[in-house]
Amino acid sequence: MTVIDTEGEARRWLRDELGADAEAMKRLETLVALLVEENERQNLVARGTLSHAWQRHIVDSAQLLSVPRETVPDGSWLDLGTGAGFPGLVIAALQPSRRITLVDSRRLRTVWLMRVAETLGLSQVEVVLSRVEDLPDHRYAVISARAFAPLERLLALSARFSTSDTLWLLPKGAKARHELEELPQGWRNLFHVEQSLTDPGAGVIAGKLLSMPTAKRSTSKLPKGPHP
Repeated sequence: MTVIDTEGEARRWLRDELGADAEAMKRLETLVALLVEENERQNLVARGTLSHAWQRHIVDSAQLLSVPRETVPDGSWLDLGTGAGFPGLVIAALQPSRRITLVDSRRLRTVWLMRVAETLGLSQVEVVLSRVEDLPDHRYAVISARAFAPLERLLALSARFSTSDTLWLLPKGAKARHELEELPQGWRNLFHVEQSLTDPGAGVIAGKLLSMPTAKRSTSKLPKGPHP
């Protein structure tokens, strides 16, 4: 697999491989500009990544829409610990008609995310200031989390938002395969690791959660049918 390692390659991949149209690219251009500006006020991302934000943040997020062994379903998307909006805000910029919920526990982050969503005209984006533990129960078609928590803790916190049909897309960096191998057997799943397009040493855990360990279940099995 060819790794995308320049800003030009990142933009070409979005247009030629992912099919991003001119309006989507304009939204992403604006997002990058707003990110650079806001990073002077609050530490959204590491300063050293801004010079290659298209590769490190935009394509690193957008690649979730092209995981080879999975078909990303339509329907609502939950992005946990969204931080600067990665990957959720990028997905929203590419798919503005999809309902996407961005969750973060830091007020300054959520204030900025709401402002960006409004600037980009992303009316289907909901920004929620909350800890994951305090979120109301709701089922989603897709759940993502980028560098939010170790896999087992992430599942323990958020399995209640999924069904056996929910697609999980979890960028995990270099620890992806190790975290999946260390996941206790009680977590019945169809997860696998996909090679990241932006880092040869990184991976994305993708797949479906079928059931959780008995001690962690609130019901006998995960319910069917994610919210549209």
